Amino acid sequence: MAKSKFEYVRLFESDDRCLPNAWIVVRVDGKGFHRFSTEHGYEKPNDVRALSLMTKAATSVMEEFKDICLAYGQSDEYSFVFRKETQVYSRRSAKLSTNVCSLFTSAFVYYWSEYFPTSRPLYPPVFDGRTVLYPSNQNIRDYLSWRQADCHINNLYNTTFWALILKAGLTPSEAEQKLKGTLSSDKNEILFSQFAINYNNEPAMLRKGTVLVRRRVPVAIASGGTREVSQIVQEYSDIIGDEFWNENSHLLTLT
Repeated sequence: MAKSKFEYVRLFESDDRCLPNAWIVVRVDGKGFHRFSTEHGYEKPNDVRALSLMTKAATSVMEEFKDICLAYGQSDEYSFVFRKETQVYSRRSAKLSTNVCSLFTSAFVYYWSEYFPTSRPLYPPVFDGRTVLYPSNQNIRDYLSWRQADCHINNLYNTTFWALILKAGLTPSEAEQKLKGTLSSDKNEILFSQFAINYNNEPAMLRKGTVLVRRRVPVAIASGGTREVSQIVQEYSDIIGDEFWNENSHLLTLT
């Protein structure tokens, strides 16, 4: 490509390459989704259609970026974990976050009609993206544990909050006041004693969030027998304890 006298402006671009040998997480988060969910008639406290659409969009991202080994989603956010050794976009932070975020957003809109067939978005949904580095295996596990703990805390609150409104007839301000200062045990007691709801029996997707993990699985071949192929597997696992990581030890191993 021929050079011009204007090319010097490239010198103003900053080098934002992520440090080597560190886990790269790109987290996509909805902007103004409280309003978005209300205006689009999301079911309360959880809309399985919306959560499934989020996972569909996240799967599209993982299909495009093969170096994402795991993604975790809850509510209006998804975290994408790139392998420590990835060289995608030369590990440039802005390129990673903008490409992941834009693909996620476009997939969310593209697949909307599959989950909300009788409506269309009233206005464009907006997601922001950020890139964060975690140097050790324990750091990345603690990050994912933090997001899953956040899922549990928020979902327990929302389940109780909306039960008080939809089943007990309280106003939002009254429900908020009733839950002010309560512990998890208090919310569990309200659900069980007033609404006969055992929170532990709520769907795992709502309590634990969704895990998308890239795993090699056996598939049948035309000539007979099987061969292993890499697939994206969706599950609702506890990623705070050791069992998940023992079963998926390949995730923390350099390839």
